[in-house]
Amino acid sequence: MKYIGLNNKAVDAKDAVVSALDHGFLYGMGLFETIRTYGGEPFLLQRHLDRMTEGCRQLGIPFAPDVQQLREWIQLVMDKNELNEAYIRYTVTAGEDILGLPAGDYKQPNQLLYIKALPALPDSLYSEGKELQLLHHRRNTPEGPVRLKSLHYMNNILAKRELAGYPSASRGAEGLMLTAAGDLSEGIVSNIFFVADNRLYTPDIATGILPGITREMVLELAASAGLYPEQGFYRWEQLEAADEIFLTNSVQEIVPVTALWNGDRRITIGSGRCGERTDAILKLYRERAGRLE
Repeated sequence: MKYIGLNNKAVDAKDAVVSALDHGFLYGMGLFETIRTYGGEPFLLQRHLDRMTEGCRQLGIPFAPDVQQLREWIQLVMDKNELNEAYIRYTVTAGEDILGLPAGDYKQPNQLLYIKALPALPDSLYSEGKELQLLHHRRNTPEGPVRLKSLHYMNNILAKRELAGYPSASRGAEGLMLTAAGDLSEGIVSNIFFVADNRLYTPDIATGILPGITREMVLELAASAGLYPEQGFYRWEQLEAADEIFLTNSVQEIVPVTALWNGDRRITIGSGRCGERTDAILKLYRERAGRLE
């Protein structure tokens, strides 16, 4: 990543700096969105911006995105980094303010674009899937009414460090956090779904999970895959009994889970390969994204 976007420009990475008094740095007051491109176009950009706009409103950060201007800025940074397809992290920080807790809204936020090549994901990931490790580390509760995709990521980092201590980590497993009450919440970098008896289940937003953009799209596509979507409060035992399980995020799309780990106990899900319903939803999602294979 030779160039980083800073306030509608593309600057050399070493020159992309913000003030030590930026409240994104001091207090974690800022948000980000992770987006990927298809055919060079950022997918579901408006939905990502809608989520960020609402989050900024709650944090008192002025944010009124110009979608066309943002597209042009993304293209500029992609071109500077010589990329045709990209992983995009769009960050808005609160900007510089007093050393202390402000009572009012912020005035001059900073915007940054971190753009790099998409990770190389093997086709086998979508047929053989990945494994999911149950973590002891619990999902914290959101600071406000709904979890924001904020710069507060300590909970996720601590979860990732726990995951590193399990044998499943060497197999590329994702970690799953429960809520303090013991309900399913989400992965370290993913939302979770499971299929049982022609129903598609995913934890309710009230569990404190991030309302993922890919999660939202999957809920919309469920009926076309012959599934009835349901959001609620579920337990680990229901996951063990599921016919199929999959994870979602914007970069990896829909990834089947073919085995669960509880401590050192490994449980195979279904046939140990991507299930029919998961495959159907993945195909529908890629059709929506314009990725036809």
